[in-house]
Parts: sequence; structure tokens; C-alpha cells
Amino acid sequence: MTIAITAANGQLGRLVIQHLSTRVANSDILALVRSPEKAADLGVAVKAADYSSDAATLQLALTGVDTLLLISGNELGQRLAQHRNVIEAAKLAGVRHLVYTSLLHADRSSLNLAPEHFETEQLIKTSGLSYTILRNGWYAENYTGNLAPAIAHGALAGSAADGKLSLAPRTDYAEAAAIVLANPAAHAGLSYELAGDSAPTMTEIAQEISAQTGKTIPYHSLPEQEFAAILLQAGLPEVWANGIAGWDVEAAKGVLFDDSKQLSALLGRPTTPLSDYVRAALAAV
Repeated sequence: MTIAITAANGQLGRLVIQHLSTRVANSDILALVRSPEKAADLGVAVKAADYSSDAATLQLALTGVDTLLLISGNELGQRLAQHRNVIEAAKLAGVRHLVYTSLLHADRSSLNLAPEHFETEQLIKTSGLSYTILRNGWYAENYTGNLAPAIAHGALAGSAADGKLSLAPRTDYAEAAAIVLANPAAHAGLSYELAGDSAPTMTEIAQEISAQTGKTIPYHSLPEQEFAAILLQAGLPEVWANGIAGWDVEAAKGVLFDDSKQLSALLGRPTTPLSDYVRAALAAV
């Protein structure tokens, strides 16, 4: 059985391989990456594969693959076409089962990211392939991935107000993906709403950061445009600065909240708690 992971050199892909390698032999894992020379340390076979390639080219990379994890692309506005390429290539190559990392509540989310994810889901469901949809919630790292500026300036900024955030670190989602990939038949035809067991607000996250650093780090919820301007000043491209600020505004309305605990059920353990993922983030500062 060959299990292939797209975008395998990315943050999620690398973690999926780490978790999957504890469940299947490394010889059964194939990493699909844009630049194979950058993936030599993955410890598994590597092939070049680019979402923007046509289906025939991608078919060559997928030949012999039984189960494929399609990690959603990060080029906003381009992802549906790119995902379609991969799905068509998977059909041509004879892939048996496709797993896709979608978005929490993609069918009803107010995030502007949702349509591309939901339309991809529909492509998969009408493709004839066996499938599993992993509707991933927000990664904790989206808020804790770079705490150095917050500590340096003595405040955490955003636009999420008091919205409840059902966060889990990226490694929890990666482990869930590995569980499905290692036994796809048990999850065929299923869609999972994956999110953290607890749902802290940004104020509560700031309080945890304060407790662990011994410094007072309040959360300042700002108007959308003001927060976007801060992100632009920090060097983010305009599309991402505006996107992040806008997603925060939707988070304030509860769009990132989910209490179904499907992630912990799939993992067979509680999701990583706030104190642990804040501690990990601070260790990286």
C-alpha cells in the first residue's frame, strides 16, 4: 500500500509524515513536493508534484498510489482549479481513496475561504473516488505561531473580540490525518468536523501567555482595518493582511467555534490543551 501526501514539505505535511511513520512502514509513504531537493530529510520516497501542473503530468506522480492526502493549497483564489487538477490526476492514476483537508463547517462558514473548500468537497464526492473529508478548524499556531512581537510590545493584537476559538495545534490535525490514512476503509465516505475540545477567547489566550511569561500581556481587539494595517506594517502581503483581519472579524461572531469533539474522538485522546500549546509557542520565541 502506497500512501502519498501532497505539500509534504509544508508544516502540516511534515507532521503528517511523522505521525504516519509510527503506523505504517516508511517504504509505504510517498512525499509529493514542489522541490524534491528541499525534502531530502523527510526519510521517505519523494516525487515532484505541483498543484498547478496539468492532470496528465500529475498522473505520473500518482502512479502506484493507493491512498492520497490532498492538503489544500495556499494560493487564495487559485485553489479550486489546483485541487481539480489533483483530483482528475488521482482518477487517471487509479488512486483508490482520497483524503482532503477542508475547512471547519465549510458548507456554512462565513469565512471567505469556505467556498473553494466546499466546491472542492463537491468535486471529490462526484469524482467516483472513495474519500474522507477532514474539515480542519483553526490551527492554534495561527494565533501563537509568532509570539515574539506580542511579548516585545506587551500586548496581543487582533480583531476577534470575545469570539470562542476551538483551537488545536497543527500536530493534532496531522495525527488525525495519519489515523485516517493508515486505515482509509474505516473512514470511507465520512466527513469530520475537527476542532479543539476547549474554546478559549483571545483574552484567555493572552492571560495564559501572561501567566507563563510572568508579564502582563493583554489582548487588544482592534477594528478590522487597523489590525490589517498593523499586519501590513509587519511585512505581510496585502492579501494576507486583509484576509487575517477579516477572518478575525468572523471569528468574533463564533465561526471558529465547534463543540462536537470529533477531533478528540478520532484521536482517541483529548486535544492538546491551551497551556501546552502556549508553552510550546513560548519555547520557540
